[in-house]
Amino acid sequence: MATVVLHYMAAAVTDRGRKRPSNEDAFGFSVEDGIYVVCDGMGGAAAGEIASSLAVDEVLRLLAGNGTNGHAHLPEAAEQAIIAANEAIHARSQRNQRLSGMGTTLVALAVQESHAWVLNIGDSRCYRLRKGQLEQLTVDHSLVEEQVRIGRMSRSEAQRSPLRNVITRALGTQCRVTPDIFGLEAELGDLFLLCSDGLTRELSDPVIGSLLAGEGSIEDLCARLVEAAKSAGGHDNITCLLVRAA
Repeated sequence: MATVVLHYMAAAVTDRGRKRPSNEDAFGFSVEDGIYVVCDGMGGAAAGEIASSLAVDEVLRLLAGNGTNGHAHLPEAAEQAIIAANEAIHARSQRNQRLSGMGTTLVALAVQESHAWVLNIGDSRCYRLRKGQLEQLTVDHSLVEEQVRIGRMSRSEAQRSPLRNVITRALGTQCRVTPDIFGLEAELGDLFLLCSDGLTRELSDPVIGSLLAGEGSIEDLCARLVEAAKSAGGHDNITCLLVRAA
């Protein structure tokens, strides 16, 4: 049986939403290097924007043309790039009092042929749509998610909780951080969504799945997701990055 060679295409849209004065989200990708990143910054003044942009730039810089031989090296290289980005953000915040405490979530997808790895810190998410079924691949690093996992809060209570914005792990706020890493095999037709919580706070998973299953290019699908989140309230910055295996 012949092996299917997968190729990837990507598109992204980011929007400040209807309530926020600026956009602290950032994204970047390199189809050639097989790396895709979304970050959601936090911090006073422009600190959030600096943290998210620095994280995206650092990860892409360190993984661009990284020359790893074989897929086994890619997840290790991606993890080391994220650790380096954390150190860069933390060091900058220590040097500049105005940036003290700045940080960012991060979700990344690294692919090499049919091998894929998802890495995340915080509550930005990665989903996969496969044959019409949407699956969340990441686990939120948030206070309410931890309460749900140990049975102290239901999923519906978590969605209504005033503490749902509290994250338990972020890039740059501590001198050391460890991302979660999930390995999987990609299949022809898989559609991966990397997004900030500005999307998932406004749209339920069934709505996201329905929109992703619609007709149109991945550019069209990104735009529809963002517009739907804005129509639902747009209380936060919204970023969607779609990666299709073809």
